[in-house]
Amino acid sequence: MAEQILDLVKSKYAAVAESSFSSQNAGVKAVAEAFGYSPEELTSIPAEANMGLSCGNPTATAHLRPGEVVVDLGSGGGLDVFLASKQVGPQGRAIGIDMTPAMIERARANAKSGGYTNVEFHLSTIDKIPLPDASVDCVISNCVLNLAPDKPAVFREIARVLKPGGRLAVSDIALKKELPEAIAKSVAAYVGCIAGAIRIDDYRSGLLAAGFAHVEIVDSGSDLNAYAKIENQSGCCSPAMDKADTSNPLQLVESSCCSPAPAASALHEDMKTLLANYDVNTAAASVKVYAVKPAVAQAKSCCGPACCS
Repeated sequence: MAEQILDLVKSKYAAVAESSFSSQNAGVKAVAEAFGYSPEELTSIPAEANMGLSCGNPTATAHLRPGEVVVDLGSGGGLDVFLASKQVGPQGRAIGIDMTPAMIERARANAKSGGYTNVEFHLSTIDKIPLPDASVDCVISNCVLNLAPDKPAVFREIARVLKPGGRLAVSDIALKKELPEAIAKSVAAYVGCIAGAIRIDDYRSGLLAAGFAHVEIVDSGSDLNAYAKIENQSGCCSPAMDKADTSNPLQLVESSCCSPAPAASALHEDMKTLLANYDVNTAAASVKVYAVKPAVAQAKSCCGPACCS
């Protein structure tokens, strides 16, 4: 099941990567600004790095310093990698990890066009980060960890690659309460970063179990309906949520009027339809996640004579 879900996610995001969506599209730019990017930040990087897929701005809370190594999990077209590269400077490195070949290709093209010399992109899932132990100062991510089927494995991998004292600064979507069954089983909602999200308390306990300390998860208060700002470039009406077979979580939502819709707009159109039928703000939230890997391994508590011998 997990592999099937990942294949669907790859397919949807590959279509976006191969689209013309960029900051030059007013709706795409509006989504990024709604989730915390300034106009100056967006104009300072290649327009094609932004495809309207963010739910926050992790570089704003990462406190990056010159010379650091920062890794972006689910780097997409390179939006946060390029912003981070400016903060870590020529002596630092900004590394993007993404599982979709088309996203890696787009990000590398953006890096070339922008003349970036301190960035690199690797094709990989985020539960198997292709980097050495204790090699990274900061891990960032933007609305991607919720897509991982095995979140504890991702948390452990982040802890593994971080140096002692390293930090995690993530923008993500987490749940305030359980989703309605129709939404929880919707492919559109999963690929759109809603149905795969976990409860805020589970997020915190998962990071603590992976060895992190000083875990903070804050509701940013951003309106998740901002995704509806992206206009339907195809002019085709949206798929209907009520035609989905909710007993099958892998069934794609059927188109309600025109078919086929251009692949480039499929993900954004699915999100617009979801938002038109359900206010996701009632159960989900855009959150800012911050955690630190202890500089010294934390001692495990123990009781009994065997521990004191």
